[in-house]
Amino acid sequence: MLVKHLSIPIPGTSDLHFPTRFPQKFREQFKACLWKQCLSYWRTPSYNLVRMVFISVACIFFGALFWQQGNINHINDQRGLFTILGCMYGVTLFTGINNCQSVMPFVSIERSVVYRERFAGMYSPWAYSSFAQVAMEIPYVLVQVVLFMLIAYPMIGYAWTAAKFFWFMYTMSCTLLYFLYLGMMMVSLTPNIQVVSILASMFYTLQNLMSGFIVPAPQIPRWWIWLYYISPMSWTLNVFFTTQFGDDNDRMIVVFGETKSVTAFMRDYFGFRRDLLPLAAVALAAFPILFAVLFGYNISQLNFQRR
Repeated sequence: MLVKHLSIPIPGTSDLHFPTRFPQKFREQFKACLWKQCLSYWRTPSYNLVRMVFISVACIFFGALFWQQGNINHINDQRGLFTILGCMYGVTLFTGINNCQSVMPFVSIERSVVYRERFAGMYSPWAYSSFAQVAMEIPYVLVQVVLFMLIAYPMIGYAWTAAKFFWFMYTMSCTLLYFLYLGMMMVSLTPNIQVVSILASMFYTLQNLMSGFIVPAPQIPRWWIWLYYISPMSWTLNVFFTTQFGDDNDRMIVVFGETKSVTAFMRDYFGFRRDLLPLAAVALAAFPILFAVLFGYNISQLNFQRR
């Protein structure tokens, strides 16, 4: 009776009313979630330290394996060109898959925290916590890229020009990010880590076949060419190949018994063209953004938790 009596508003007043569901603005919520994710990442050396050690070891390994093979003056035939192009392909796929695989268990644990926040009423419709996690990955990826550019880039012997250095660093950053966000997105779409591992294996296979290196674009059947254009790896290799070696029309090499310039050979054999560089740069930036947005949306809308 007392509760009922005290619940009746005093004459001349109205019930409590809040204009929004959440008391804090987007910036404050995002800042709090970002700080929480920063502490979470700092306290998880099993995830962050291991991938930094892995990229360092991988850089030393690839640098020693392909010592000075990236120097254009050392490329005289198709064997030398295929060697360095295979190096680019292998490094990209190797480091990208490692990032994708390593982030999956970590995000699975973080997802359970997000579900608890949702149950406690602290979860916003646009998943501030998940977008804070997306933002927290960027500095760690940049550290990985810097390690690669300081260790592997000079060991392999790539050109030390400002434009080529920038394009390589930009492409490597976008590639590691979209592999990472892809793993996060697949976790948000699947109920457990076993299912996401199967889904990831299928994606890796498609990336191998449709990247344009193992099966060049001119040799892909027309009814499958759409997979080549939506494959992120094809755009990565297009930028890598054309920025490092596709601007030298004077360098002639002997390929399959005939003399061609490096630019003409990559255009005719692989289908990689330098005039697609602006489009490829935009595509490389679009893929991580797309995967990150889908990850945040899926986390906020899908719930695989069973009580």
